[in-house]
Amino acid sequence: MDNQSIKSETGASGIFNTIRNQIVNGEYAFNEKLPPERTLATVHGVARGTVRSALDQLKSANMVRKKFGSGTFVNYDSRFDQMDIPKGTSPLELIETRIAIETHIVRLVISNATNRDLGKLENALKSVQKYRQNPDRFSMADEAFHMTLAECTRNPLIIWIYQRVNDIRSHEQWVEHKSGILTPEKIASYNEQHSKLVRLIARRDMDRAVTQMVQHLHQAKKDILESMAEGSAPSE
Repeated sequence: MDNQSIKSETGASGIFNTIRNQIVNGEYAFNEKLPPERTLATVHGVARGTVRSALDQLKSANMVRKKFGSGTFVNYDSRFDQMDIPKGTSPLELIETRIAIETHIVRLVISNATNRDLGKLENALKSVQKYRQNPDRFSMADEAFHMTLAECTRNPLIIWIYQRVNDIRSHEQWVEHKSGILTPEKIASYNEQHSKLVRLIARRDMDRAVTQMVQHLHQAKKDILESMAEGSAPSE
């Protein structure tokens, strides 16, 4: 990548895309330290605040991690791409994995989340509630909602694991099936379950919140089984 093409990617989003591509393409290896903010700002021809914003976006995407006093390090390991797990994972295997992971995520959220974390969860809920008529937009917002739940655990390993789950949820093999499964009625039902879950978490009612998550995911499992019987695969 020449300097002209680098400088054309201005703004935090452009720098995010450039560095993300460099990481995915192996220009920065797993556990490698990125150049300092000052160096990146010079390379991209922007202010350090813009670089800092791009690095924050990369951190939110679990591409990098920051070590206080040490710098920013690559958190992405390309070896997992070579395994092609998303393509080989069935809808039923995916939902069974989610049932195993997300019930414990709820427990950790109630134990560890701050009020600020819960505010982010409320915002994620508002976002997912916007898209009753658009299965694709709902699906993306739904992935973000469940990712926010994982982030509220404040457990880096859980967050990393759930990012892998979301990678499978957003795999291209599911895209063609969403519009036929995610009807406005089904989306409304899922959002009602989301809303109840957030209320229970806000009250720190662990037993009922875990039960609500179990019911939510078992409903998704039921929908998957029905869809498989009809010859298609859903994405809740």
